[in-house]
Amino acid sequence: MVRGDFLRGFGSMIPLWVGVVPFGLAYAVSARSAGLSLLETQLMSLVVFAGSAQFSAAGLFLINASSVSLVLTTFIINARHLLYSLSLGQRASYSWGRQAISAFFLTDEAFGIVTSQGNYGFAFLLGAELSLYGVWNLSTFLGALVGEVVPDPTVLGADFVFPVAFLALLIPLIRSRLDLAVAAGAGVAALLLAGQIGSGLAILITGVGGSLLGAWLSGREDNPSP
Repeated sequence: MVRGDFLRGFGSMIPLWVGVVPFGLAYAVSARSAGLSLLETQLMSLVVFAGSAQFSAAGLFLINASSVSLVLTTFIINARHLLYSLSLGQRASYSWGRQAISAFFLTDEAFGIVTSQGNYGFAFLLGAELSLYGVWNLSTFLGALVGEVVPDPTVLGADFVFPVAFLALLIPLIRSRLDLAVAAGAGVAALLLAGQIGSGLAILITGVGGSLLGAWLSGREDNPSP
């Protein structure tokens, strides 16, 4: 049963590899261009394991930014993971060791797959997480080796994979007008804020705001005014 759940989680991420591989290659090229060695480039993927944060870090290395800037930028970009962890914590009871493991490997994609399928078992979650971790690190290694021959993933249209994938995960979760109102409101707010404050912080703010909006609207439905 545990092995089956792990393999199902692992396999559920395979369709997203087509979007992950080009960005892993492109990150490695950016990191190498910023002066990072092959080992340093690979260690970023092994230890940090956060695509957007790694791209930002490569740019900061290029301009010799301070370590404080690197840490703060990474924190802001990945702050949305606090919401993911809170959500998982309400639905799954893991031991401290499993919490630490799942938190380290947690990504947007793994959280989306687990939530959409309603399978919060540790084996399924770990399978999904390691599936992406493996392909991301392999892509990083290949990108660091082949260098400048890697094309821009946005030119290939690979950046289109993730929004479409998350829409496919979101739509089955919308079961009422309230769900639709919250999803639409949070989506519009995220789009408006992303251009002003960056996508990482925008997702965090709209995630919290959407949760509060959903709670308020649910309260109104449960306790209508006389």
